[in-house]
Amino acid sequence: MVIKSEKQITAMKNKKVLSLAQREELISTLKARFEKNMNRHEGIEWANVQAKLNLPGGEEKLLSLNEMERTGGEPDVVVPTAVGNDGEKGEYVFYDCSAESPKGRRSVCYDREALESRKENKPVNSAVGMALEMGIELLTEEQYRDLSRVLGRIFDLKTSSWVKTPAEIRKLGGALFCDCRYNQVFVYHNGAESYYAARAFRGSLSV
Repeated sequence: MVIKSEKQITAMKNKKVLSLAQREELISTLKARFEKNMNRHEGIEWANVQAKLNLPGGEEKLLSLNEMERTGGEPDVVVPTAVGNDGEKGEYVFYDCSAESPKGRRSVCYDREALESRKENKPVNSAVGMALEMGIELLTEEQYRDLSRVLGRIFDLKTSSWVKTPAEIRKLGGALFCDCRYNQVFVYHNGAESYYAARAFRGSLSV
């Protein structure tokens, strides 16, 4: 579950509500992707996922999914093999499943502290800040590895993605990112203030 800060709540309130046409288009896109990739969510029916989105509070989830879609994440329901299926809690989890790290989220440093530490050539945003505004969570290293198994390790072959960094590493100025090369997931580190044209972040959303 995403824990919302005051800033995030304000950002979500300031977003426009999806029009009926936008809502129908998003649902149609998500459903088509879901049905095309059943290996990602065996045993789950789209009707049950859509029913969750139609519950009170579902509009906020749709806004977040729309942001994931708009920025190139291609969100889809994933049944994790390592972290377990959230179905027991009555939740379904969407991950960004795009072939490369989402194009609309690239060239961002790790978090707001890193962003504010740069004196010049600042990026326009940070991964943590952008995720907060979108209402989603950065993937952890474990979730990233899990996604690599679901997608067959054929993603982030040319790009990389920031992942949620342990506090003890971040406290020392570092941040972690991952990519897939040679049919393996690799984890690296950079200064949290660094940013690159080929690095964005992947997120998750529970509904």
